Amino acid sequence: MWFGNAQSVIALRQKSAPHGFASDARDAIARPDIFPTIGVNRRHSFEGEEFMAKIKVANPVVDLDGDEMTRIIWQLIKDKLILPYLDLDIEYYDLSVENRDATNDQVTVDAAHAIKKHGVGIKCATITPDEQRVEEFGLKQMWKSPNGTIRNILGGVIFREPIICKNVPRLVPGWTKPIVVGRHAFGDQYKATDFKFPGKGKLTIKFVGEDGTIIEKDVFDAPSAGVALAMYNLDESIREFARASMMYGLMRKWPVYLSTKNTILKAYDGRFKDIFEEVYQTEFKAKFDEVGITYEHRLIDDMVASALKWSGGYVWACKNYDGDVQSDTVAQGFGSLGLMTSVLLSPDGRTVEAEAAHGTVTRHYRQHQKGQETSTNSIASIFAWTRGLAHRAKLDDNAELAKFATTLETVCVDTVESGFMTKDLALLIGPDQPWLSTTAFLDKIDENLKTAMAA
Repeated sequence: MWFGNAQSVIALRQKSAPHGFASDARDAIARPDIFPTIGVNRRHSFEGEEFMAKIKVANPVVDLDGDEMTRIIWQLIKDKLILPYLDLDIEYYDLSVENRDATNDQVTVDAAHAIKKHGVGIKCATITPDEQRVEEFGLKQMWKSPNGTIRNILGGVIFREPIICKNVPRLVPGWTKPIVVGRHAFGDQYKATDFKFPGKGKLTIKFVGEDGTIIEKDVFDAPSAGVALAMYNLDESIREFARASMMYGLMRKWPVYLSTKNTILKAYDGRFKDIFEEVYQTEFKAKFDEVGITYEHRLIDDMVASALKWSGGYVWACKNYDGDVQSDTVAQGFGSLGLMTSVLLSPDGRTVEAEAAHGTVTRHYRQHQKGQETSTNSIASIFAWTRGLAHRAKLDDNAELAKFATTLETVCVDTVESGFMTKDLALLIGPDQPWLSTTAFLDKIDENLKTAMAA
């Protein structure tokens, strides 16, 4: 099924094909005779391999393809680890930077609306162009981050969660359970107005209400030149942030902490504290009590210190800047961005967009373009699929699909813990740790998944 026209949007529904058949959208167009209706309903042989019955998935997921090395890995993951096991309807959107440029970024907007419709988006890493990329690809303009565009349409909060492998050393050894950082990606410094003032003068701030209400505050009597900043947030956005954070805590059955500096910013950060408390008491307290988890507000400095002492196993709801900083701190503390998932969750808990937290791995792609072998970590991209499929399973009440997603995640971790990994993880373990190429690692995951699914 096509959405829009072929020139503006590359989007089709993709039926899963047995191992060995092309599953990329472009191959589907080239081979329509084999692509749309293939399914496997019983164990049988194909190209010398034996296949079990596929798990039937009732509703579609939205596949957002990406750029560079991650795009190559993305296709390998689908071919080896997803399509042979699932009878899955995939609505495909090509979010490569070339296609975003060709469609004037309409493909990103359409993909976001498709996620909103179906409830599940699974996204490959994409290029956010800077001046250099505009020149490299001959782009019409410097297109906005697709993640930002999608987030603006879906709303919700981005939660970053580490994938823990026991044999991969952590900079913070005491972190034995995941720390999930939820960043409120709206307002504050990122939408602020800042400016320099040239000399001595009075700094004021003014609000003019639609009804004529005027609030004016004297900020500072400046004795000389300096800088100023005005920022804002909205009650409704904070309320959605609270709901999404507590919904994620419920999903993972982990306690939720909000960090602010309300002792200094009594009105601004105090509003975050008050709204979170209101949402907790009126909408979530009974549910939290039922599963034995808690919610608590803490000062940001106390929370940072506590995070270093605690073992993990909680959701940390951060304001925009704090989340920007602490998500990277936590990622580094756990060892690698290659072992970090990113999930955008809507406030009502219905819509999820899952992706890897890392970029498109340009350096490896340059090696690949030269025909050189790479060793690129695919685990976070695999977990993008498993987290998206797990949410599809939850929405559809599909126990088989939920078990498949859990099994694939377990296989990834067990494979690394049994000594098979890519170079980035091997270097963290030590100079004598052997490592596999990009495809050899995926082949090993494939082999172990076949064994696990046959058990």
